[in-house]
Amino acid sequence: MQDSTSKEKILKKIRKALIQKNDSPYTSLDYETNVFPAQQETLDITFAQAFVAVGGQFQFCESLEDLADGLRSILQEKKWDHFHCFEQNLKEVLDKMNLPYIDNKEKFDEIEACITTCEFLVARTGTIVTSSAKSSGRKLPAFTPAHIVIASSNQLLYNMDDCLEALRKKYDQQVPSMISAITGPSRTADIEKTLIIGAHGPKEIYVFLLDAGNA
Repeated sequence: MQDSTSKEKILKKIRKALIQKNDSPYTSLDYETNVFPAQQETLDITFAQAFVAVGGQFQFCESLEDLADGLRSILQEKKWDHFHCFEQNLKEVLDKMNLPYIDNKEKFDEIEACITTCEFLVARTGTIVTSSAKSSGRKLPAFTPAHIVIASSNQLLYNMDDCLEALRKKYDQQVPSMISAITGPSRTADIEKTLIIGAHGPKEIYVFLLDAGNA
């Protein structure tokens, strides 16, 4: 009986508080202004700084020739034999550059690195946004040990809010079933003060940002 009485007392206090609302003692609080700092640098510089800070590797390319040189350099440095690539537009670019790739979706046991495009880049956080609408699908970017993203400077947006709005416009409100925000290489949480990179996703992640005038 005592429990029931205590419960009623608590509920009565809650009902009273909901009906007789007190004025907030913190009238000067601003709930409308964005808490994040305003953009200071250009979007490409902002993205590059944030992306490198979370462990990504960034290269700006003024031309397709710069892009080809950068990709060849990675192949030689890492001693990779090829990229995995499923996107037709990228395969055509790689063909023109005479760069090797595999487009067989069954040969995931041979994967060394994949190369994909993306939906957008979020400059403030250094985030790559991909979706299931891309030919690379859900599996490839998660399965690969190294993920190389080719993007254009006109895909840069400052905030995630801007990105989500752009996705809604791009897909006419019918957004893809999976949207992934990738911020740096895959890493575990801090378990017993140990951080493991690449435990459940790419250990290395690269962004080649192509000048929109040459994309």
